[in-house]
Amino acid sequence: MPMTFDVLTLFPGMFTAPFAESILAKAGEKGLIRIAAHYLRDWAEGRHQITDDAPYGGGDGMVMKPEPVARALADLKARIPGAKVLLMTPQGAPFTQKVAQKLAGEPGLIFVCGRYEGFDERIRGLVDAEYSLGDFVLTGGELAAMVMIDAVARFLPGVLGNSGSAAGDSFADGLLEFPHYTRPVDFNGERVPDVLLSGHHAEIARWRRREQLRRTLQRRPDLLLTAALTDEDRRVLATLRAEEESSRQ
Repeated sequence: MPMTFDVLTLFPGMFTAPFAESILAKAGEKGLIRIAAHYLRDWAEGRHQITDDAPYGGGDGMVMKPEPVARALADLKARIPGAKVLLMTPQGAPFTQKVAQKLAGEPGLIFVCGRYEGFDERIRGLVDAEYSLGDFVLTGGELAAMVMIDAVARFLPGVLGNSGSAAGDSFADGLLEFPHYTRPVDFNGERVPDVLLSGHHAEIARWRRREQLRRTLQRRPDLLLTAALTDEDRRVLATLRAEEESSRQ
């Protein structure tokens, strides 16, 4: 059975092009995933199929109504029992690599994409979790849903050509990824590190770990507070910090 990604949105056309190319398109052709964008107005009542209304208490903008969302979720959850319902909102928990890996184990995911000024607070009671991509605001939840689908799908067996690719990504082990090089050996005077040309796999592994630690220390030192570090990692970090301190003097 494919992993299903159902998206509840007022703009289903936004999802056509992003998933019609490259890795996720091939995963769909292989039957590994199924991505479907559903038009929220199909569950709205009345001739005008209204899905939003003015907020009680006054204020700018329009607010998404709870009834169409509730009807849509009831139908979608009946098709995939056990599917998790996710709401994209700046107030949600941070979406991380670990969250993506956990969600990849679900039988299906249903994404609720907000629009306009926001959504009726009672919609929160219809979802299983709320997620945010960061401390910024988008015009709607569609782009966030696309990012999350891409991140989750990478963990599904067979989606990536190399089964170990996701395991080596940045954040997979709590650190940033090491640098990569390919041909030519020399590009504008910048050479590939000799160790990568040596064929000595143990030395290459040590170099890559050291560079992971160096890059994380330089760019995201906050990650070192929670990363699972060995005693050897800590010794390497101490050396790297001493080198940085010496370079500043």
